[in-house]
Amino acid sequence: MVRKQKSTKKKVKSILVFNVGSSSLKAALYSGNKEVLHVNFERIKHPVHRQKAVRTIARSVELAGFSVNAVAHRIVHGGEIKKHCVITPKVFAKLKKIAALAPLHDIPELEVVTFCKRQFGKSVKQIAIFDTAFHSTMPDYVAAYGLPYSYFKRGLKRYGFHGISHSFVTRGLSGKVISCHLGSGASVAAVYGGKSFDTSMGFTPLEGLVMGTRSGSIDPGLIAYLMDEKKDSVAHLKQLLNKDSGLLGLSGISADMRDLLVREKKNKRAAFAMRIFCYHVVKTIGSYAASMNGVNTIVFTAGIGENSARIREIICEPLEHLGVKLDHKKNWNNSRVISSTKSRVKVLVVPTNEELAMVQIARKLI
Repeated sequence: MVRKQKSTKKKVKSILVFNVGSSSLKAALYSGNKEVLHVNFERIKHPVHRQKAVRTIARSVELAGFSVNAVAHRIVHGGEIKKHCVITPKVFAKLKKIAALAPLHDIPELEVVTFCKRQFGKSVKQIAIFDTAFHSTMPDYVAAYGLPYSYFKRGLKRYGFHGISHSFVTRGLSGKVISCHLGSGASVAAVYGGKSFDTSMGFTPLEGLVMGTRSGSIDPGLIAYLMDEKKDSVAHLKQLLNKDSGLLGLSGISADMRDLLVREKKNKRAAFAMRIFCYHVVKTIGSYAASMNGVNTIVFTAGIGENSARIREIICEPLEHLGVKLDHKKNWNNSRVISSTKSRVKVLVVPTNEELAMVQIARKLI
């Protein structure tokens, strides 16, 4: 689907941003901070289809009267690369080595980088915007696992994700902030003084909260059991944990929270999946409030966080001991501030805009 806004006869320099998933490809063209073209492809699972999509996007940009000055790519896992950067051959080689850490995203993302180089030429800079970069400020004692120290030195540690979103929605907020990015993929981040202090995702995006199809954190001994006793293969376990678990696996209905919400009162498994999802968010918020010695602001963002008053209600109810009190009317109206005037903690609903954030970052790099 291609949605165009006003075109112009004069070729205007612009920045094109790509947000690529395992079966989707989203692109947006920005002139300044204004989105002038938006393209969304679904059910794309083959490299040939991604290449065709890039060609279609390039043609749409040309017909709209714009020229591409730079292409910014959302790269989920940057590994030890701590800053957003221009994609040089050396950077590309590093990203290929770690692509298996976030296979649902990094592999198709790097395919699109290659296609864009062919389509737009060497003069157009390709820029990597990393979801992990924002979390590079986490202290070592937060990032490390309880494995031998040599593993930590080899980079086997927690990196965190959704950094572009967490950074965008907490921008300008002071003090101790807890950001809840709740969508098909979900994570919570503790942001202290504008910097990431902790986050629920880890070495890969699989750790942390229960998500749409991801299991979130589980006992690693369970994996050993499934491999030893049930003879599960690594390939099957990857499928199980990444695509067959979470809300989908728990409910047996859908990975989409909207589908579960309409069945909450009549379907026990739908309600069960919802409660588990919310419980893990509550538990994480509580732990981050403890680790930061308090919280000033809680932010809800992404598809579920921005649009589901019911989920926000379930999550905030057990947080009264922290001083959280919702304004029922404001919450159900999806207002920006949904906490009551009596709440010691401000609770916000902030729409995320990863594409605009990427454009602003890319502009600084070029």
